[in-house]
Amino acid sequence: MNKRIAVEIPEAMYRLLMRYADIHGFDTDAYVAQVLHKHLEDLHALAVVEAHMEDVRNGNSRTYTMVQLEQELGLDD
Repeated sequence: MNKRIAVEIPEAMYRLLMRYADIHGFDTDAYVAQVLHKHLEDLHALAVVEAHMEDVRNGNSRTYTMVQLEQELGLDD
């Protein structure tokens, strides 16, 4: 089920939003939903990467060089 939210934005941002939505052939609601969805996906991916980097820093996860990876997989012929 879709939910509706209201966001107050400055007039200049609204004009820019209208212009970009028009360029890409979206109505403003669809364009805002698409941009918000992409941003939330990016935030999730960033959180996953940051958690992994913390594991690496704490010694709980290991990294490999390309040479080590090739050797491990038997591709160093």
